[in-house]
Amino acid sequence: MNMGIMALVCVLVAGMLLRMPIGFSMLVSGFAYLLVKGQDLGLVAEQVGNGLYNSYVLLAVPLFVFAANIMNAGTVSERIFDFCRILVGRMRGGLAQVDILVSVIFSGMSGSAIADAAGPGLVTIKQMLKKPEYSRGFAGAVVVASATLGPIIPPSIPMVIYALVSGASVGALFLGGVVPGFLMAVLMMVVVHVIATRRNMPREEPVPMREWPSILFRGALPLSMPIVLLGGIYSGVFTPTEAAAVAALHALILAGVVYRALTWRTFWGVVMESTRGSAVITLILAGSFMLNYAFTAEGVPQAMAQWVESMHLGQVPFLLLVNVMFLVLGCFLDVSVLLLVFVPMLLPAAKLLGIDLVHFGVLVVLNMMIGLIHPPFGMLLFVTKALTGIPIGEMMKEGWPFLVMLLLLLLAITLYPPIVLWLPQTMGYQTQ
Repeated sequence: MNMGIMALVCVLVAGMLLRMPIGFSMLVSGFAYLLVKGQDLGLVAEQVGNGLYNSYVLLAVPLFVFAANIMNAGTVSERIFDFCRILVGRMRGGLAQVDILVSVIFSGMSGSAIADAAGPGLVTIKQMLKKPEYSRGFAGAVVVASATLGPIIPPSIPMVIYALVSGASVGALFLGGVVPGFLMAVLMMVVVHVIATRRNMPREEPVPMREWPSILFRGALPLSMPIVLLGGIYSGVFTPTEAAAVAALHALILAGVVYRALTWRTFWGVVMESTRGSAVITLILAGSFMLNYAFTAEGVPQAMAQWVESMHLGQVPFLLLVNVMFLVLGCFLDVSVLLLVFVPMLLPAAKLLGIDLVHFGVLVVLNMMIGLIHPPFGMLLFVTKALTGIPIGEMMKEGWPFLVMLLLLLLAITLYPPIVLWLPQTMGYQTQ
């Protein structure tokens, strides 16, 4: 490791230990690299400016963030909750089953695990805590686990960012997440059923039949968003980036016109919150462009590919190694950092081994979702604790069956790529 990379890594780690915002840490470490190498500091502005200007797909990120915030502010979560209560509320442990189904529907609108936990997840937790049969830890664990569906079922903000760094098709990535996402949901419902049966958890009271039509109609409207998005993308009506604008408009019409749940004050709050969230992501992206310049200039991705070649690793051993690496790094680092810093270093090796980039992308995103639900980083655990006050230890104690289930599904996707690739290939995607 030469002095430039050593300076970059040391400054980056020091910034994170000092709890400097990760985007600033990445930019400062880029400055340190250029200083040690004796290069023009203006390269920072050049790399950041060119990276952001040339990344048309990035426009999708703030638009999906805006759509998710509109949905959370516009009482959509409550309406989806009532809709799902009719469908699965009569199952044993009905409220927990409702939460999983709500997450499936909300995932088709938000693309964000945090938005899922903070929106419909909070609604469900409040309902579960009203009943003594649901412990605090179990309520939190179900919500945290089901929130991981957000970036797997399309649309997905992490998949958009992965497409940026890999050049993979956003539409194919979205389709690649459909089957794994629904498998996750089914397995979670099985886990809940087993636990609920053992603990004799209650079924929900039946909803009067006269209320069904209005609840089903108003709750089913959000289901149209993923149909519109994927249908529009694959019919050629709009691009994946334009689909994000369609999602934002769809959410605005649904919450503001159909449900009449948005005031001007609420709308302004949504705009400000979306601006802050988008700014954070953009700052991290800016820092990543500088880091990727340094790593590329030093030949780190090529060295990684040569190392993999020298080890004579096949596709499966390499993917298992990647799983272990991301599961460990996910304990400490944010999803954006993993996607923007570490994935580009692994892509040359993946291409060298002939691994399809869509399969690799869905695998990587699933790894990162698992990282969101286990300590010490576990962002979803911290978000849920902040919103509800449920101790992280209680959620972890109740959440291990969901974690084991996700790890088994990760292993299945690793060993059997058609779980990811079948639907994209059916829709015309050519395996790379």
